[in-house]
This record gives sequence, C-alpha cells and structure tokens, in this order.
Amino acid sequence: MNARGALGRYGEELAVRTLAGAGMTVVERNWRCRAGEIDIVAEDGDALVVCEVKTRREGSFEHPMAGVTPVKADRLRRLAEHWVSAHGGPPPGGVRIDLVGVLLPRRGAPVVEHARGVA
Repeated sequence: MNARGALGRYGEELAVRTLAGAGMTVVERNWRCRAGEIDIVAEDGDALVVCEVKTRREGSFEHPMAGVTPVKADRLRRLAEHWVSAHGGPPPGGVRIDLVGVLLPRRGAPVVEHARGVA
C-alpha cells in the first residue's frame, strides 16, 4: 500500500470510531460496484448512512470537508441508490449521506469532523 492509501485507511479507521462513538453501527466498509465505492455504510437508528471519508494532512491545499464537490455529491447519491437496490430496498428511516473529514496536524491529535446530510 502506498502512503496515500495508508493515509486514507487511517482516516477511515478514525471515521469508524467516530461513527461508533455517535451510536451508529457500521454495516460495511469499502463497498464497490461499477459506479464507484462507498467508504462506509452504517445504520443510525432506522436510517441508512452512506458516509464519505476525506483525510488530509495539515497544510494541504484544501480542508477535508471541501472534498465533496457537487459532482462527488451526485456520485454518492447514485452509489447510495445502487447499495439500497443491491440490499433489498430502503430502510424505514430512509437514506442519509454524511461526510467525515479528518485533518492530521503535524503535531498532536487528529481533528475529526462529522457532517450529517451533506448530499
């Protein structure tokens, strides 16, 4: 695995811990289909959460939360539809798309932000 892949995996681990700490249950990680990949699929009560994780080092060009452009948001919505279709339909609480941004400073603890319903 290259350095970028390792950075992404580390960010996903922190995201999983953050979501679990918020009371969510992770159902699947790195789900792939022809349309792309969902980083994390989780349950939040009776809602399904499709979660994109963006990890950046401090001093990067953009903040992790800026990583979801309108094009990426459209792709996440399509991926959510594919996942729901492949897994028996939507849950009673509907489907939500969240973003977890992870910022890794040069020193100190990572900063993890969780934004609900971003797309």
